Amino acid sequence: MLTLGIETSCDETAAAVLEDTRVLSSIVSSQVEIHEKYGGVVPELASREHLKNIMPVIREALGRASASLKDINLIAVTYAPGLIGALLVGVSTAKAAAYALGVPFIAVHHGEGHILAAQLEYPDIGYPYIALLVSGGHTGLYHVQEFGTYKLLGQTRDDAAGEAYDKVAKLLDLPYPGGPVLDRLAQEGNPGAIKFPRGRLEGYDFSFSGLKTAVRNHVALFKSKDAGFDSKLNIKDVAASFQAAVVDTLVEKTIQAAMATGVRKIVVAGGVATNSSLRKNMKQAADEKGMTLYLPSMDYCIDNAAMIALAGYLHFQRGEQSSLDLNPRASMPL
Repeated sequence: MLTLGIETSCDETAAAVLEDTRVLSSIVSSQVEIHEKYGGVVPELASREHLKNIMPVIREALGRASASLKDINLIAVTYAPGLIGALLVGVSTAKAAAYALGVPFIAVHHGEGHILAAQLEYPDIGYPYIALLVSGGHTGLYHVQEFGTYKLLGQTRDDAAGEAYDKVAKLLDLPYPGGPVLDRLAQEGNPGAIKFPRGRLEGYDFSFSGLKTAVRNHVALFKSKDAGFDSKLNIKDVAASFQAAVVDTLVEKTIQAAMATGVRKIVVAGGVATNSSLRKNMKQAADEKGMTLYLPSMDYCIDNAAMIALAGYLHFQRGEQSSLDLNPRASMPL
């Protein structure tokens, strides 16, 4: 069975073709060059780029899979959450194709796609597992009890981790997207140089706004309105200390959740799962506790359509379908 997956929730236009659960192709067209001059994603521009790119990306995905639209048996698409204009492009395209081809249509929650993405490379992972979903728009801990049953254990009360990265990068006048730049700088800095606070909330909730404010206050000590940054400001140490605070919190909460639920398997998903320090520290902590960590490769951490196709296929296998009158939603809990 061939599934065409479509993902347009933010600033990546993506399409993928899966044969059952095996990835035949996965194409992602990034809009970073469009948005970097603005320091963040401009929704209207993102929507226009999706309109321009959606069919070429789909054609490339089909070509890489040695398939045509007529070979597709199922179409899956992200319908929530995300930028509403961007989502409309993907959903409209998916519905039109499903109607024209006379094939089933499945609408997929973006977060569910990320939580299941590890199964693209680890099909025998099984259930249950603890999933840390950490990206620019989402930070949450889930007890994945079985497919379709995701118990939210905790989430951010303010900024998502990826959002905090981008805001701190902006404070430091670093280019967009800020996460990868901060990660690279942090590898050359001292993570213990500055004692930034950790958000010590009860339970498994997260908070990064206090950390972001602490970074702003520290940077302000070395910045003047006219002269810019003082040479005494060590940006690499700031990056390393900030990253240590974020990663410590994410790792600590995830391990606590796994221990409390008795689950021995952990998945880290979402764009921030590409962070080198998070991957290294989570692996070390999981090994110390005798837990198994599943880390998707970089291509399946970022927004991609293969994870959407997988989720759609699994829903279809349970006899589910979505109606063609379904509309996308900008926000929606998993």
